[in-house]
Amino acid sequence: FDLNSFEQLCINYTNEKLQQLFNHTMFILEQEEYQREGIEWKFIDFGLDLQPTIDLIDKPMGIMALLDEECWFPKATDKTFVEKLVSAHSVHPKFMKTDFRGVADFAIIHYAGKVDYSAEKWLMKNMDPLNENVVSCLQSSQDPFVCHIWKDAEIVGMAQQAMTDTQFGARTRKGMFRTVSQLYKEQLTKLMATLRNTNPNFVRCIIPNHEKKAGKIEAPLVLDQLRCNGVLEGIRICRQGFPNRIPFQEFRQRYELLTPNIIPKGFMDGKKACEQMIKALELDHNLFRVGQSKIFFRAGVLAHLEEERDYKITDLIVNFQAFCRGYLARRNYQKRLQQLNAIRIIQRNCAAYLKLR
Repeated sequence: FDLNSFEQLCINYTNEKLQQLFNHTMFILEQEEYQREGIEWKFIDFGLDLQPTIDLIDKPMGIMALLDEECWFPKATDKTFVEKLVSAHSVHPKFMKTDFRGVADFAIIHYAGKVDYSAEKWLMKNMDPLNENVVSCLQSSQDPFVCHIWKDAEIVGMAQQAMTDTQFGARTRKGMFRTVSQLYKEQLTKLMATLRNTNPNFVRCIIPNHEKKAGKIEAPLVLDQLRCNGVLEGIRICRQGFPNRIPFQEFRQRYELLTPNIIPKGFMDGKKACEQMIKALELDHNLFRVGQSKIFFRAGVLAHLEEERDYKITDLIVNFQAFCRGYLARRNYQKRLQQLNAIRIIQRNCAAYLKLR
């Protein structure tokens, strides 16, 4: 959206946490692969790249905490909330104070880019959780499906224990009102804890066009989704390490034609054969690592080898075509020569026959 409100902040906050989990998971998978293969690598947790934005939102002096604090002041307004926000985070690298002539009150630098926010009605929205009577009504619904999805729901806005320590350091007494942001953070924390205890698979859904037409792709729309979904961020992470990898046997079979006569006949050890091929190719050591069962390459190295292989195959094919054309031309020439000799013999025989008559 051009201008975002409290709901979009919650959504973007969730996306930041999920993207952090995605980055961290990719890092862990890469780390495990490198460890199995004995690859030398300085490990970096790219999930930490998003931490400043997350801290800006959910830390004790973050946006949500200041919003909760402002909700308890009798004369507080959306304007006073923005003033406190700017005063507390004006120097934060992920926080931006917008132009006073603009409609937005502030902006946050999310992983997908800069997002403008309007603080209009934020205090009201934060103090307006789902009514407990609505929850009770849904929990006692005659529809089994509705009853099932609401059976474990808490009565939103009211603490259910006499005294509870929340996961964010706040203590609530029985009957004390709880804001939407407090409940949202707690629910998101529980969700993230569940996801971290699983082996997640990430599915990115891309809309090719707004018309829902088959075979039509709007490139700017797709690129924007790839950026916002974190796909480009994932590619950036992959490019930091050795994203391309290939087993020894496959590497030998595919690229041995680039290093003819390097590997002796009957030389069966895949790792040593590949090391000799790499040496013959004169690749920089920073561009590859040799593991226990495969070779790891920096981004672009395999593409370069594929290009060299294509050139080599093209030369071989051109030479083979030239040989075939030459062979066919010589064969045709010999055939024509035989036909010419046969014609001459026939002509001589005919001439001799005519003389004898």
